[in-house]
Amino acid sequence: MRKFNIRKVLDGLTAGSSSASQQQPQQHPPGTREPEIQETLQSEHFQLCKTVRHGFPYQPSALAFDPVQKILAVGTQTGALRLFGRPGVECYCQHESGAAVIQLQFLINEGALVSALADDTLHLWNLRQKRPAILHSLKFCRERVTFCHLPFQSKWLYVGTERGNIHIVNVESFTLSGYVIMWNKAIELSSKSHPGPVVHISDNPMDEGKLLIGFESGTVVLWDLKSKKADYRYTYDEAIHSVAWHHEGKQFICSHSDGTLTIWNVRSSAKPVQTITPHGKQLKDGKKPEPCKPILKVEFKTTRSGEPFIILSGGLSYDTVGRRPCLTVMHGKSTAVLEMDYSIVDFLTLCETPYPNDFQEPYAVVVLLEKDLVLIDLAQNGYPIFENPYPLSIHESPVTCCEYFADCPVDLIPALYSVGARQKRQGYSKKEWPINGGNWGLGTQSYPEIIITGHADGSVKFWDASAVTLQVLYKLKTSKVFEKSRNKDDRPNTDIVDEDPYAIQIISWCPESRMLCIAGVSAHVIIYRFSKQEVITEVIPMLEVRLLYEINDVESPEGEQAPPLPTPVGGANPQPIPPQSHPSTSSSSSDGLRDNVPCLKVKNSPLKQSPGYQTELVIQLVWVGGEPPQQITSLAVNSSYGLVVFGNCNGIAMVDYLQKAVLLNLGTIELYGSNDPYRREPRSPRKSRQPSGAGLCDISEGTAVPEDRCKSPTSDIKDNSFSRSRSSSVTSIDKESREAISALHFCETFTRKADSSPSPCLWVGTTLGTVLVIALNLPPGGEQRLLQPVIVSPSGTILRLKGAILRMAFLDATGCLVPPAYESWREHNVPEEKDEKEKLKKRRPVSVSPSSSQEISENQYAVICSEKQAKVISLPTQNCAYKQNITETSFVLRGDVVAMSNSICLACFCANGHIMTFSLPSLRPLLDVYYLPLTNMRIARTFCFTNNGQALYLVSPTEIQRLTYSQETCENLQEMLGELFTPVETPEAPNRGFFKGLFGGGAQSLDREELFGESSSGKASRSLAQHIPGPGGIEGVKGAASGVVGELARARLALDERGQKLGDLEERTAAMLSSADAFSKHAHEMMLKYKDKKWYQF
Repeated sequence: MRKFNIRKVLDGLTAGSSSASQQQPQQHPPGTREPEIQETLQSEHFQLCKTVRHGFPYQPSALAFDPVQKILAVGTQTGALRLFGRPGVECYCQHESGAAVIQLQFLINEGALVSALADDTLHLWNLRQKRPAILHSLKFCRERVTFCHLPFQSKWLYVGTERGNIHIVNVESFTLSGYVIMWNKAIELSSKSHPGPVVHISDNPMDEGKLLIGFESGTVVLWDLKSKKADYRYTYDEAIHSVAWHHEGKQFICSHSDGTLTIWNVRSSAKPVQTITPHGKQLKDGKKPEPCKPILKVEFKTTRSGEPFIILSGGLSYDTVGRRPCLTVMHGKSTAVLEMDYSIVDFLTLCETPYPNDFQEPYAVVVLLEKDLVLIDLAQNGYPIFENPYPLSIHESPVTCCEYFADCPVDLIPALYSVGARQKRQGYSKKEWPINGGNWGLGTQSYPEIIITGHADGSVKFWDASAVTLQVLYKLKTSKVFEKSRNKDDRPNTDIVDEDPYAIQIISWCPESRMLCIAGVSAHVIIYRFSKQEVITEVIPMLEVRLLYEINDVESPEGEQAPPLPTPVGGANPQPIPPQSHPSTSSSSSDGLRDNVPCLKVKNSPLKQSPGYQTELVIQLVWVGGEPPQQITSLAVNSSYGLVVFGNCNGIAMVDYLQKAVLLNLGTIELYGSNDPYRREPRSPRKSRQPSGAGLCDISEGTAVPEDRCKSPTSDIKDNSFSRSRSSSVTSIDKESREAISALHFCETFTRKADSSPSPCLWVGTTLGTVLVIALNLPPGGEQRLLQPVIVSPSGTILRLKGAILRMAFLDATGCLVPPAYESWREHNVPEEKDEKEKLKKRRPVSVSPSSSQEISENQYAVICSEKQAKVISLPTQNCAYKQNITETSFVLRGDVVAMSNSICLACFCANGHIMTFSLPSLRPLLDVYYLPLTNMRIARTFCFTNNGQALYLVSPTEIQRLTYSQETCENLQEMLGELFTPVETPEAPNRGFFKGLFGGGAQSLDREELFGESSSGKASRSLAQHIPGPGGIEGVKGAASGVVGELARARLALDERGQKLGDLEERTAAMLSSADAFSKHAHEMMLKYKDKKWYQF
């Protein structure tokens, strides 16, 4: 008969109830039941939605500009669409298919945009709503789309294909016209070869009835739309990349694959009037210049007073190896070659007029580069660039980590801005940024938000992220304290990583005291103090630490290392650990192995430190007997105690940064003392050293191969082992013995069960799910703090959870968060007299805990979150009050205890893509939403939650995605977002003049409706393209109701944004607009009725 195990049944019931919506508290003996805390957060307070995306559009592929609305659009290879107006007005949209955007065309001053994608779809976007939506889509089934052209104030879009044909789309109904220009009709019948795909379409600026078609092979055709035949054919024996008109319509210019430009007179098709090779070497014998690289694009812009501008990209000669990509500006006899930092994707010339038949008056060129957006001022000598106001420099050096702080002290942003303003570059254009369309949203969020990004080159950037904007405040270069190695032979010690030796791994920041601490990839820690004064540091304070991992019966090779201490569990007083520091003795051990050497060399010359963050202390881990130092896995700083602590897979080190002394230097196992729950076999670290992994990348299993240790933290390792916890595979004694420090938290709480009052301590979490508590005995404040040692001793308190410890926090008896103590910021670099007065004041730790005013005997709660579960421990009793198994099959990547709606909660992001929140202290599940799968380590490395329901992560190497899990923020988001479309009068058309009108020299108009409409051209083949209604919905219908229409149609069709009642005249229209179905039925009738008024859009 099988034995019945009642304990297993109870365990099963507990596990089953953990997934229920109401989390049950742990059972306690009578008399020790936890007091009931009133929790205010409910599920209805939570809702998940993306808010804004910041940064440079990743892998850009297309560019467009609305010269009236002053809005810029950028499309990307992943189907994203980014729209930019005035600084602070930005918008991100995404095509569902994810296909690359090959071209964008604004419906100028209409609040609409057409996108052409690599999957042969066209989409019409309505920009009249804060979150643009697709109104219509058209999928070409039999032909590939290569080029689109929409004439100004026209509703007929020309679409060129790979087969060389041109189709015409009505942008009102997004249907094909029966009018088609076939390639074999366009080229000469005698031509035996196919002319190639259509690479250009444009109408003659002076005659809408003449269409210029450029084929890739080098043939250009001027097509008469009315007579449906070619007027002229221009042939050149080099492939065409782009074509541009002179505004008078008598000449056009072509750019070719051999680096030449050809200028043609419209009426003489035999040969070009002029052939220019802008970068070709002119040969003496009158021979053709040597061929150059292709000119990918050319623009031809005229001015009233002076020579026209010819602007081109590419065309450099082949012998300019290693030369950077260039934009060439030819103006009269001068040619300026402007070098770019990255390859040019596209460029556009910004002109004063939207009319193609007027003098263009170019004033700027916007250049879309692979990793930057540059705007060149054409009106100033030397063509200076405009200072870019958008936050597009996030990726200036690859982001390796980031932190997010909402509800910071109000004086922080002005302080950072004032020191950052001095770092601004000079030599920019004096003019205002010309892309200034749209309006700002009404920001209802009034609290300051700061994002800090750490980068591969060792820089740290502070960003103002208040409301939905982002602006860089200040940049700190941490590499300034180190000697730069000039060549590979000069860097014998930096081989812990192949590249980026200064890359930032962890940032610990105290906003109240402004103390900043960073841990870098070369096992270095730097502590910074904020100052508004410039100082010159004669000698950079430095400590070197031997953090050794060795379990041997023999004596440790490190003489100064304190022996493992027996950790008393009862009331006995533990033995204090004496302070220790390690002299820099760069030496080799007897067997020639590298020993006592740090990975980086600190500068020994005086260092000028500008206002802002100034180095207080540099700490470096050193090589030990041929073993490189292992990368730092956790870090914490406390300004009130004057301590910094960090750990890795070897152990933990604590430093007093005021006295510049090492207080604690223990292997992880030594922290346990005699309470070690694991049987660990003694071994030397040299025999089978476990590689540290690349730290920033190797976030998953700990299954790194030795080569991984040398990978740059900027590389994205795609790992298939995200689905299971990294700790779940830690089974071997070898891996257990490499238990790393994964979480550190300074606090004032109960360190032992017998404690009657809270005291300063450090809580340490490890990758094996252990929490250990270290007691801190701090000397009095003032001068005594600098003279007496800080006594550090393990308390004997050990707690256990399943999975690596990620986060710890503390609550008082009422359930309010107890933040770590801090010292408020004050200027340290002040004259001596003032300083003496300051020192006389005994500065005690500032405790902002609500419990400070309460009885000492009141209990506290420790909130501990691991990769697998969360526990709330009652202190000082150390009973588990509440427990929640967060995930069984996956693991938590990030857990944060955050303030929200005058309460607090635990927010978690799992590797399986779920975002979850739990109430505190009872750990009731409040939100569980599948958000995004963990596709790469960049997301794992950068995801973070902060207060007031805010979170962010790096969605691509160049962009930050912000999201909210607060229902209130989701509701207010619409108000906070900026508006892209603003009602602007279209400029008046150019005056034709008396003589031009008399002799017919002005612009010729064309009744396109008569040519392309169904009545004259018939219906297009149904199999050619499929119409797909967009998800724009009724909001899109309302926004699009006023398109290219006359005043009468506008009066009848406009529906006020706020839904106000229209007058009697518009009642019928309002009723029609209130229902999308009714509107779609009548749209065609209305269009026909008002066709002469150029009625637009569906």
